[in-house]
Amino acid sequence: MTEKTLTAPMNKASASPVSEMTYEEFLRWEGENQHVEWVNGRMVLMSPVSDEHSDVTVFLSALLRLFVEFHHLGRVFCEPFQMKTGPDLPGRAPDVLFVSAKNLSRLKRLHLNGPADLVVEVISPGSRAVDRGEKYYEYEQGGVREYWLIDTDREQAEFYQRNKSGIYQLAPIGADGRYHSKVLDGLWLKVVWLWQRPLPPLLNVLKEWRII
Repeated sequence: MTEKTLTAPMNKASASPVSEMTYEEFLRWEGENQHVEWVNGRMVLMSPVSDEHSDVTVFLSALLRLFVEFHHLGRVFCEPFQMKTGPDLPGRAPDVLFVSAKNLSRLKRLHLNGPADLVVEVISPGSRAVDRGEKYYEYEQGGVREYWLIDTDREQAEFYQRNKSGIYQLAPIGADGRYHSKVLDGLWLKVVWLWQRPLPPLLNVLKEWRII
């Protein structure tokens, strides 16, 4: 998503504009537009998303949530829920994020205080630099174990897994066109599903997964 810095959000306590805010102030902010992130002490606005972006995000979040709930693995959240991977790193709102059961203690009322186990970002036309650059390195540094980058315009999907040295490595897609998650053991995804219009019915995917 394209970001635009909001240089003068309203401080509720003083009702006066401020150019910077702490992350705690950001979480308490009650502005009308919650489609925002916190970067370098400033609030940044994210642009609207396309219908394809929205469809793929909803599709993936639904599939992940159904898989996670069926296997009792943890919880799945969607944007605009916040994730702050480290004290010196920005507060981001990934399109989809998964938190494993063993890491649920990181959950706070308004944000995840630490890295998610898996993050999905669906790229918008203006967000490639951020998703492939800033967020890539933030998530790697902050400890997100698996990062999915989905580009609907280019019909390109990249799946990164964090190795023992803390470095992302591009995970392979099988000869059958399937990606197998490392974090969510047993979950696989046919990449061509993401480019189908309309997207595959969720029930069909669940049948292929033998959940139903």
